Order: sequence, then C-alpha cells, then structure tokens
Amino acid sequence: MTEVRLHIYDVTNSDSDKTNNTIVQINKIFKDGIGLGGIFHSAVQVYGEEEWSFGYCEQGTGVFSCPPGKNPMYTYRECIILGRTDFSIFKVNQILRELSREWPGHSYDLLSKNCNHFCDEFCEKLGVSKLPGWVNRFANAGDTAAEIVGNTAFRLRQAKTEIVSASKVAYRFLAGVASNSPESPGNTRGTPRFQGTWFKNLVSNGAKPSSSSELENEEASLNRLQKRQDAETQLRRDPRDDI
Repeated sequence: MTEVRLHIYDVTNSDSDKTNNTIVQINKIFKDGIGLGGIFHSAVQVYGEEEWSFGYCEQGTGVFSCPPGKNPMYTYRECIILGRTDFSIFKVNQILRELSREWPGHSYDLLSKNCNHFCDEFCEKLGVSKLPGWVNRFANAGDTAAEIVGNTAFRLRQAKTEIVSASKVAYRFLAGVASNSPESPGNTRGTPRFQGTWFKNLVSNGAKPSSSSELENEEASLNRLQKRQDAETQLRRDPRDDI
C-alpha cells in the first residue's frame, strides 16, 4: 500500500507574462477567494519520484512523467493527498501502460479531455478519491456549455428539416386539391371565388413571391381576376332573378 498524491499547478505556459499573471490572479480570486475553481494543471504521483500527467502531441501517447512538482511549463501551487492504493508497483505500471494506449496525444482537448480528466481516470483505477471539483470545474463548465450549444444547433437543424418536410407535404396536398377542383363557370352560385384552373396553375408554377412588391403584384392580379369574374357573373344572371 502506498500514498497517492495530486500535484497542482497554475497554468502559466503562455508566451505572454501579462496572460500568465492574469491567470494567477484569476486562480487566486476564484479558488483561494471563493473556492469556486480556476485554470489548473494536475499530475498524479504514486510509487517513486515521478508524477504522471497528460498533454498534447501530434504522435504517440500523451501520457508523460516528470519529477514531482517540477514541471517547467507551469507554476507549482500545492499537493493534495488523495488516499492510499492497495495495488503493487507492478499493477500500477500495468495501469499506466494501458492508459498510455488509451490516451494518445492528438486526442487532447482543453475542455473534454485534458490533464485533469486523465488524472481523474488514473485515480479511479488506483481506487482512491477523484480530483476535488474545483480543479477542473472551469473546463467541465465550458464543456457543458459547448454541449448545450451543439445540442441546440442540432435541434434547430432538425426543426428546419421537419418544417421543410411539412411544407412539401402541404404543397403536394394543395396540388391535389387544385387538380380535383370542379370547374363550372356557368354555375356561378356554386363556383368558388378562385376557380380550379387558375389555382392549379398557381400551384404547378410554384408561385413563391420573395418580396413585398411581388406580393402586391399578385394581390392586384387577384383583385382584377375577381372583378372580371364578378362582371361575367352579372352578365350571365337570369333576368328572372330580378323579378
């Protein structure tokens, strides 16, 4: 049985001193001040004088080691004891070999698969406590936000597809109505206001006004057509209707 330690760093690997100082201040305020979280790098030490973590590389595994608390890329912050593992050094090395295969460097993602996620999984396999929530809270919150945005975009695309499908069904339905509409100009009392031929032509031509001026032109045409129909109706009226 041996102790498992978590080494935590402030992420200060930017080329800009101003950016690095800003991150340190953020961590002081949000972690030290209110205990919420911050921007941290972590590594796990178990057996020997090495800590294990995960980072990006183009080829090969992203799992790497360095002396405890001595990662030159970051500013060391603190050490937390996570518990004790019952595994032998042989078993721990076997776990590390498995993780090395499962965590290639190119799969690194700042929000969903970073060093803190790796340490969480390593600790789970060792049978000790996972990382304190504040260590990776900012990344988890960002990943959740990204997932929500992604789901929302998917739902919008899905809704758009459903609207288009519904429009096509409605279009086919209207086309069917137009083709089945009775045309009887002589029977003015039972004639629809817009006769079948005109409506059928409207649907088959795919009238899709794309501007207000086109809508106005169509409305004017409809009015002229209606007036013409009313005039024809008046001429066809039976004189006996006036008695």
